[in-house]
Amino acid sequence: MLSFHTSWKDRKDTYTHKPLPLQCTSLNFRAFQFAQAMLFAIEEINNSTDLLPGVILGYKLFNTCGNVARSVGVTLALANGNEIVSVPSKAPCTRPAYVQAIMGEISSSPTMAIASVIGPFYVPVVSHFATCACLSDKTKYPSFLRTIPSDYYQSRALAHLVKYFGWTWVGAIRTNNDYGNNGMATFTETAQQLDICLEYSVSFFRTDPYVKIQKIIDIIKASTSKVIVAFLSHADFDVLIREFSNHNLSGYQWVGSESWIFDSQTAAMDKHHILDGAIGLSIPKAHVSGLREFMLDVKPLNSSNNELFTEFWESLFSCKFKGLKSTAEAERECTGHEDLTGVQNSFTDMSLMPIFNNVYKGVYAVAHALHNILKCNKTCNNNMQLDPFTILQHILKIHFKTKEGDEVDFNENGDPAAKYEIINWQPRENSIVEFVSVGLYDTSLAPEKQLNLQNKSFIWTRNSKQVPVSACSEKCPPGTRKVFQKGRPVCCYDCISCAEGEISNITDSVTCVRCPPEFWSNERRDACIKKEAVFLSYTEIMGALLTAASLFGACMTIGVAFIFFKYRKTSIVRANNSELSFLLLFSLTLCFLCSLTFIGQPSDWSCMLRHVTFGITFVLCISCLLGKTMVVLMAFRATYPGSNVKKWFGQTQQRLCVTGFTLIQVIICIIWLTTSPPFPFKNFKEFKDKIILECALGSAVGFWAVLGYIGLLAVLCFIFAFLARKLPDNFNEAQFITFSMLIFCAVWITFIPAYVSSPGKFSVAVEIFAILASSFGLLICIFMPKCYIILLKPEKNTKKNMMGKKAPYSF
Repeated sequence: MLSFHTSWKDRKDTYTHKPLPLQCTSLNFRAFQFAQAMLFAIEEINNSTDLLPGVILGYKLFNTCGNVARSVGVTLALANGNEIVSVPSKAPCTRPAYVQAIMGEISSSPTMAIASVIGPFYVPVVSHFATCACLSDKTKYPSFLRTIPSDYYQSRALAHLVKYFGWTWVGAIRTNNDYGNNGMATFTETAQQLDICLEYSVSFFRTDPYVKIQKIIDIIKASTSKVIVAFLSHADFDVLIREFSNHNLSGYQWVGSESWIFDSQTAAMDKHHILDGAIGLSIPKAHVSGLREFMLDVKPLNSSNNELFTEFWESLFSCKFKGLKSTAEAERECTGHEDLTGVQNSFTDMSLMPIFNNVYKGVYAVAHALHNILKCNKTCNNNMQLDPFTILQHILKIHFKTKEGDEVDFNENGDPAAKYEIINWQPRENSIVEFVSVGLYDTSLAPEKQLNLQNKSFIWTRNSKQVPVSACSEKCPPGTRKVFQKGRPVCCYDCISCAEGEISNITDSVTCVRCPPEFWSNERRDACIKKEAVFLSYTEIMGALLTAASLFGACMTIGVAFIFFKYRKTSIVRANNSELSFLLLFSLTLCFLCSLTFIGQPSDWSCMLRHVTFGITFVLCISCLLGKTMVVLMAFRATYPGSNVKKWFGQTQQRLCVTGFTLIQVIICIIWLTTSPPFPFKNFKEFKDKIILECALGSAVGFWAVLGYIGLLAVLCFIFAFLARKLPDNFNEAQFITFSMLIFCAVWITFIPAYVSSPGKFSVAVEIFAILASSFGLLICIFMPKCYIILLKPEKNTKKNMMGKKAPYSF
């Protein structure tokens, strides 16, 4: 069953009388080529002594015109045994007139009709060109087989081909039948999985009115996509290509299915070369020795009464039979003995040799099944009763090689292995288009190896060497992400820069990835770079100044100690407990030096050392001041009649007092360090692009206990000093201690909010500043007046002057 015509005149049935016979139009030379290929195979088999020896295969040809209703009618007549023979074979069959197998049809829709009608009878239907994936459904089409791959593979291969070249925004045209609709449905599904979007998808059938063609042209012109996937049969595309050429639809990259991509007839109709550079899938090239010569050796007509062959002969040789009703317009009379020498038309074109080979393999598949059923060796068992179901089962099991070495077998769905050549239309001189094979698509390989493009130079639309670009939106570069446009396909999007701290290092990223905590995004937002580690170092200006101030304070304190040691025998040094003075100077030196532990990169030891040293040295310092204040206060209390205070606050008691106060702080620090000590901590919260290296307190209770204890002693020292400020003496040390404690308390009260609110390394600087300020305050207020007298006013540094009565300072 073949479509010797590709179209028909549309008719409107009134259902009041019997419909008129279908009037077929548009003679199809391709179907005659397929018929010749079948006859060639049958003659080879009938002349073979190895395959079906002694058995002669017969045939009957039916014209379906590609029409579903006509196909169903022919199939029903065939099943009932009432078929009308379109072309009789030379020798009449002597066996019962029931068919063993049906070869055909060309298109998927008529083939589906044939297979569904004949399926319940299990008569094998072997097609060479019906590719619809739906025909693989054995529940609907149990007796269907084919020698051409299913469109399931072709549609997926086309989608992967489009993806390979980076085309994400394409248009689609399909034949409005089962071949086009099912093929495009699979393509669309695969395209969605590969992030390919269809701007439009339109259908067309060759019998559609011109208005439909004009609408398709308007859609293409209004579109922004530059790639068109054409899943069309050659008969439908031949109609469209004429109108596309008239409207000069050039500049589009065409991607084609196997039906037209290697059809030279379609290329010949492309007068304006709008299809140049087209790419698509074709059945791999094939060669059948002797077929070309057989096909071109057209046998003279024995009878001129057959209208179909009369029309074919007249169209082939552009002549007209005398006395016969004919549609030919040629003036030359046909003799019936013309030959094809010098004739150039689609019948003499051999570009569809791969399809002719499929016809050839289909006939041989049936013959091998019959050979096995009839148990042929040198002869066949002609007495065996044949039934279609047995033939079908044997066809599904056959596996053989043709004379050219092609393997023939079928899977459980009646499909062969899928393998395609990738064809590129490359224009040559004299307006000739060459179908150049540029790759393969083989489904028998691993998925990542199925598509294999060769390193050949492609030619694209308008003879360009550059791969066309077809995208709804330009690719989003690294450092940006896609934001889909509302109400549009996913291929249409805007590119926005990644937020701070986020990156995208691939093209067309959907999301931005946040950098790890220790990293930050660079300016281009395409890489994470390590954050700068920030801490108060000796090399920066602030660290250097604080270090200098600390060392200066320590040197200054040592200098004072040296002066006191040199003049230790003088009255002003001896007057206020020189032992406590030297201990105070020692503790002040430690206070200045302990600030150095706050500078530099924090470590486990430095974090514990800085707070512990600070806490203990300051308590030692204030304990000495407290001892001095209590000495002054108690000294005057001891002069009262009957007072025994001096006995309870002598040198030993003062040492015990200082030791006791300091020991309490030591115990607090030990508890803090053993329970939850300070530790190095990376602070990511203060600054987005920096890491603050600081010392975490560990236990906040421990830190504030150390600080609170210092504050408690400072308050007690201030109270005692304030009470002793007006006691009569030329050099009452309590006055200077009071001033120093005022400065000390002011500094540390101010420190608390400043420390809490300062970020990162500045909080460390605030703490160092508080230590240095309070240390300088103590050093200057207590010792500078004494040094002034020792060095500049030595005449006042006498016992008489120290014991002289003088009105006290008031403040």
